[in-house]
Amino acid sequence: MRTIGLIGGMSWESTALYYKLINERVRDRLGKLHSAPLLLYSYDFQEIKQMQYAGRWQEAASSLAEVARRLESAGARAIVLCTNTMHKLAPEITSKLTIPFIHIGDATAERIRAKGYRRVGLLGTKFTMEEDFYIERLRAHDLGVLVPPADARVDVNRIIYDELCVGVTAEPSRRRYQDVMAALVASGAECIILGCTEITMLVGQGDTTVETFDTTAIHAETAADFAIG
Repeated sequence: MRTIGLIGGMSWESTALYYKLINERVRDRLGKLHSAPLLLYSYDFQEIKQMQYAGRWQEAASSLAEVARRLESAGARAIVLCTNTMHKLAPEITSKLTIPFIHIGDATAERIRAKGYRRVGLLGTKFTMEEDFYIERLRAHDLGVLVPPADARVDVNRIIYDELCVGVTAEPSRRRYQDVMAALVASGAECIILGCTEITMLVGQGDTTVETFDTTAIHAETAADFAIG
C-alpha cells in the first residue's frame, strides 16, 4: 500500500474520524489485519482559528505548505488535508508538492455527480459557505450550489466552532441544523453536503428528507482507495 500523509488537528475531533474511517475502509477491502500506512501532522487548532479570523491566510498557507512538504519528504505518496475550510489554501499547498493532493471538494463532487444530482445545499464554516474557493470547486463539476441565508450561516458556523470542535453535540443545535437543511431542500436542493468535517458528529442521513454527503467519510474513503491502489 501507498502511505498517506494526513494534515489534521483542524479539529482533532474530526481527524480522529479520518483515522478510524480510513482504516475501516482498508480492513473492509483487504480483510484480515490490514490497516493503512499513515503519517499524521496534527495542528494546534486554536492557532489555526486565530489565523482564520484575523485574515492571516498567507501565514497559514506557508505553514500548511511546509507541513505537506515535510510529509512528502517523510514518505507520503499523497496528501490529505483533514478539513474543508483550509482547502482555501490548496493552491499554495500543491505548489510545494510533487505528489497528489486529494481534494475534498473534488472527491465530494464526483460522488454527487455519480448519483445524478445537480443542485446541492452546502453547510460548513462561514468561510466555506461564503467564499468562492469551495463553491467554485463544486461549480467546476457542473453543480449548482445553495447556501443558507445570513442568519442561518451564523448559527451553522457558531455551532461548528463553539460546540462540535470541542466535542459537544447538543440537541437544540441538531434541531437548528435540521431546520436549515429543510429550508435548503424547500429552496430546491436535491441533496445536502455536510461541508465541514465535524458536522457528521451532529447530523446525518436521518435528519433530512434528501441524501446527505458526508465529506469526512468521502474524503477518508478516497484516501484509503488511493492507498490500496
